[in-house]
Amino acid sequence: MITSANGPAVDYRMMWGRTTTTMLCMLLSACPGGTSSDGSTTDGTHGTADGTADGSGNETGDGTMSGPGTEGTTAMADSSGGSDDTGEPPVGCGVFPTFEDGAVPTSELHVATDGADTAGCGAPDAPCASVGMAAGQAGPGTAIRIHEGIYAGDEFIGNLAGQTDAPIWIGGAPGEAPPRFEGGSVAFQLSGARYVVIHDLEVWLATANGINVDDNGQYDDPEVTRHLVFRNLSIHDIGQGGNNDCLKLSGVDDFWVTGSSFSRCGGGTAGSGIDMVGCHHGLIAGNTFFDMPDSGNAIQAKGGSDDVEIRANRFDDAGNRTINMGGSTGFEFFRPSLTAGENYEARDIRVVANLMRGSDAPLAFVGCVECSAVHNTIVDPGNWVMRILQETTSTPEYAFAPARDGRFVNNLVYYARGNLSTTVNVGADTAPETFEFANNLWYAHDAPGSSDPGAELPVPETGGVYGEDPMFAELAADDLDVPLSSPAAGAGRDEAASAGGDIEGECYPMPPTIGAWAEGE
Repeated sequence: MITSANGPAVDYRMMWGRTTTTMLCMLLSACPGGTSSDGSTTDGTHGTADGTADGSGNETGDGTMSGPGTEGTTAMADSSGGSDDTGEPPVGCGVFPTFEDGAVPTSELHVATDGADTAGCGAPDAPCASVGMAAGQAGPGTAIRIHEGIYAGDEFIGNLAGQTDAPIWIGGAPGEAPPRFEGGSVAFQLSGARYVVIHDLEVWLATANGINVDDNGQYDDPEVTRHLVFRNLSIHDIGQGGNNDCLKLSGVDDFWVTGSSFSRCGGGTAGSGIDMVGCHHGLIAGNTFFDMPDSGNAIQAKGGSDDVEIRANRFDDAGNRTINMGGSTGFEFFRPSLTAGENYEARDIRVVANLMRGSDAPLAFVGCVECSAVHNTIVDPGNWVMRILQETTSTPEYAFAPARDGRFVNNLVYYARGNLSTTVNVGADTAPETFEFANNLWYAHDAPGSSDPGAELPVPETGGVYGEDPMFAELAADDLDVPLSSPAAGAGRDEAASAGGDIEGECYPMPPTIGAWAEGE
């Protein structure tokens, strides 16, 4: 289980109807960050460029919603409470350190549906009515306790600043059902924030985006919005059928998104579960993304995003492109601002030890430089296994690097040959010859003899395994662990990403197993 200092471990497997505790892995070279107000053009298969700080101005549609409740949510953990943790950062497989570890609130402000926004509100017997009112009184070490109930959206929180050892928490009250933010353009917008933890909330029926976090328009100042944790959130049924995101992050550095669920975000092959514009040093781990067949993608990182790891998540029918590494962004929305040198949509986006089911293309390298997909298990993609595309091209004013130097290593691809138009779709203005394919297992379950992608890869693969059944434990139940006798066992290449562990927090043996699971007994 997760050795987080604040609250009990999150049972990630509960989110997929399983019984034992899933462990989260992470090996991150730097801290993370999150944001909002973006901007980008769209071809209808990924995010667009509204760039509005309040998330308004998105397309409309007839997006259908299902009822509220706990469907698809995590087991919400009591967070931001006391701890017996020493504050020493955890290390190894299945654990991840954040600035929150070992921190204990020194004061509390309460918010309740029967509260009143009066001067000095926030005591247990005199709660505030809104998060915004409580946030205006919060300082380092404050926990804003939002009691269960339904709250209106359209809250704005500006310039909220905790400290390294004294963050500010905004989240559900311990021992209660998560509060639900319902309706409005957004649940709330956090603009300019440092050392803040958003936790144990449900958000639904916002018309633009679920939660917006941004850098207050200060695109070239990485200190404005950084050191943020988002955990144990359930965000679903967002938007009106267009380019609407469940979690919108713009210009945030040093951030974590963990233990959360995202579903029915946007529509019309637009919108994302998590959309990042110009975000840097982030970890997105241990989350679930599901029931998003009409979304653009589950996760998108573009607009100058750099050094983001996407690890140990589960994706089920999650967007036209499950993970869009790069994309298309309006020039004025890049963080940092574009320069006279070579620019990129995204760089060093690492997709590690995830389970991806369905979608037209589980992976897309879109103007992404030095991005990688390692140790993933990919099941039944609809049209391609991956795409190499370029949507932002050089102009006389600005030069853009082509999609280049991508890596596809130690992945297990279980697919129907008859469903694919081709294995890898390569677009114009890219550099596919710079990509690497190594030690992947390819199994076409409808035609094992045709498993080898061969010439459908842009470059020859080394160390590949073809046409051998990986011997999943129980495919229908999402238990894709493999036995020691599997052809995937020990057939991977030793990678830095292997050290962080598999999708359940188990350490990979050396040489490692191919796919998101280390081998079973």
